[in-house]
Formats: sequence, structure tokens, C-alpha cells
Amino acid sequence: MNKEKSIELLNKAVADELSAVHQYMYFHFHCDDKGYNLLANLFKKTAIEEMVHVEKLSERILFLKGDVEMKLKDETEQIRDVRAMLEKAAQMESESADEYNEWANLCAQNNDSATKKLFEELVADEERHYDNYDIETENMDKYGDNYLALQSIEHSKNISMGGAGHPGE
Repeated sequence: MNKEKSIELLNKAVADELSAVHQYMYFHFHCDDKGYNLLANLFKKTAIEEMVHVEKLSERILFLKGDVEMKLKDETEQIRDVRAMLEKAAQMESESADEYNEWANLCAQNNDSATKKLFEELVADEERHYDNYDIETENMDKYGDNYLALQSIEHSKNISMGGAGHPGE
């Protein structure tokens, strides 16, 4: 097994996952600010799952006696349009699934079945995330602006009934 190659691929995945965490939390903050609770929670939940991926990848790197490089793959894009957020998220998940599939195959060729298995598990998660964002985009297509309006109304209703609004309120 070529541990260095596996460590290199794992660190690339760490960078990808860290970038996703930043991007999804940015989307979460903006959706939450507008009262789009369902989408805000979806972005937050996905970001947390991506943090778990970083942990699993890092544990494997350390097992292989490598060092975890806490670098971002991409800078956070300042996207405020909800449809564009969903499209960006779906694109990110699709690209990650493709890369992790490729890297799983490289690890198999490199006789590193444990890292291969980890990448295969990540592919399944990324495909599920993609499906979530694809469904939300379809909902926007189907219901138009009403889809976001309904989320905003529900948020306002919760606040008027004494529920929590934004932090500090």
C-alpha cells in the first residue's frame, strides 16, 4: 500500500468537506435570517454531517501516520439567491460524489481497502445530500415563490406566538 497517496487523497477530501461546511453554514445564516427555516435547517444539518466526514477522514489520515491539512478547497461564495444556493449545493455534492468514487477506485488499485470503503461511504452520503437539494429545487420549480413565502409565514407565525426568532431576541 502506498500510504502517501492515500493520505494525499484523504487530505483533498478534508479540504472539500471543510469548504462545504463553510458554504453551507453561510447559506444557513442567510436562509435563517429570511425566515426560511426548512432550508436553513437543511443547510445546517448537511454542514454538521460534513463535519463528521472531516472527523472520519482525519482519523484515517492519522491512522496512516499522516498529518491532517486543515485547508479549504474553495473560498465561500457569497450567494444570497435561494435557487442559486440550492444549485450550488447540488453541484458541490455531485462533484464530491464523482471525486470520491474515483478516489475509492485509486485506493483499491493501491491495496488500501479501508480508505476505499471510507470513500464509498462518503459517496452514499454525498448522493443523499444531492438528492435533498435536488428535491428542494424541484419544490421551488413546482411552487414558485410561494414555497419560500410559506416558510417565511411559518417563521413569522412562530415568533408571533412567542416562539424563538433570531438569537438574542
